[in-house]
Amino acid sequence: MSYPDTSRVRRESLRISSIDRPGWHVEPGRIPDPGDRVCCLDGLADVVRILGRTSDGGRLLELRCESRPQPFFASSANILFGSDEEALGASPAPSETVGSE
Repeated sequence: MSYPDTSRVRRESLRISSIDRPGWHVEPGRIPDPGDRVCCLDGLADVVRILGRTSDGGRLLELRCESRPQPFFASSANILFGSDEEALGASPAPSETVGSE
């Protein structure tokens, strides 16, 4: 099976938007510290470790999310940062929770 060539995908089309998560925003170039709370596709997650670099210049993060039993990995370019209030425990709106039906 051949995969499409993604080298021609415009970088702007790969960014996530903060519109979906009010109070959370993208901070290009920011690397979270271990223990920071971030927002990812599965909801809120805690940063466990900072690992190597990714192809887009970001860092590979090990994250732990309440909705997953095992830690998982994400690029720092694919997470959202919140204000201190959101990062300390606010959760996404119920309609935005992945996997709930």
